Amino acid sequence: MMAPAHILEIPRPKTFLQKMSLRTGAEIITFLQVINKASGVYGLLALLTGAKIDGWQLSMYLYSTFALLATTHLYKHIRLQSPFESVLLAHLYALDSVINALYTAFFGIAWFYTLAAHPDESAGLSPGMKDNAGFTSPKHNVTQVEIIAEPTTGMQAGQNAVAVGQGANNSAGLGNAVFQSGSIMSISLISGFWALRVYFVFIMLAFARQCLRQHIAANASSAAWYNSNDMQTSATDLAENPFAEGKEEGSGWKGQLGRVMLSGAPKYWLGADEGENWIHNVGGRFRKATQLDQPVGFNERERRRRAGTGPPVPQLKLNPELPR
Repeated sequence: MMAPAHILEIPRPKTFLQKMSLRTGAEIITFLQVINKASGVYGLLALLTGAKIDGWQLSMYLYSTFALLATTHLYKHIRLQSPFESVLLAHLYALDSVINALYTAFFGIAWFYTLAAHPDESAGLSPGMKDNAGFTSPKHNVTQVEIIAEPTTGMQAGQNAVAVGQGANNSAGLGNAVFQSGSIMSISLISGFWALRVYFVFIMLAFARQCLRQHIAANASSAAWYNSNDMQTSATDLAENPFAEGKEEGSGWKGQLGRVMLSGAPKYWLGADEGENWIHNVGGRFRKATQLDQPVGFNERERRRRAGTGPPVPQLKLNPELPR
């Protein structure tokens, strides 16, 4: 049993947080992205102070610095609503979300394994407790100590105490590290932030789609639409790709990259929305009736006005006397 088609479609929000425009939302999201990626620069500066970082941390800092430069360069195109740069920024943000999710999962698992290997350090003991309490830094990892008294030979008083340790159960160490109260709170916060991040991805894609479709509509006189002989098939009701070969935006590496970005979901980028009235004209092209059709009766009124057969012009009765 297959899922309904509308469930698998990419969401197409019209506003940001139901209050602001998509452009305002894209500016806010990109600004937060710049602040987030600035941590990569500080991570690289930490190397100059002699900080020790591993290879995974270094790769994350290098990637964050590259993402910071790319996002800063594309930030100005949000106000310009450039089609190529807007689509590129949306794809970079979506790709960055996936990469950040992988880094978060990797470092999170490594952190939980560290907590499981050192449970005594995560107990949060107060200062001085380890110095005054017994068995705080044992040589052997035990959870229970049994004292067995034995009589001492040759001596009437005094005894030897033999300590027998019971081995600790390490099988539940990772589970205890994950399900402790602090870890559950951290996992909940991270999950909430990532749910918000997914919504931000949809906003960035919707804004880029809006810029692309505005560009197509502005160049409708020179940009044809794909012909569709099957009126029942909506998958072929797609606007012509502005990055196609032979188009002004389709030349060079930008055209190749633009075609690659739109090829992933052509119906999302170039297809018609539900509720839009797309019709066939004489040449077999598509156009939006609400934008291109003239008002009903406009041509008839214009013809009668030019022929002088229209209704008489209403006469205004002017009173020369002013009210006292």
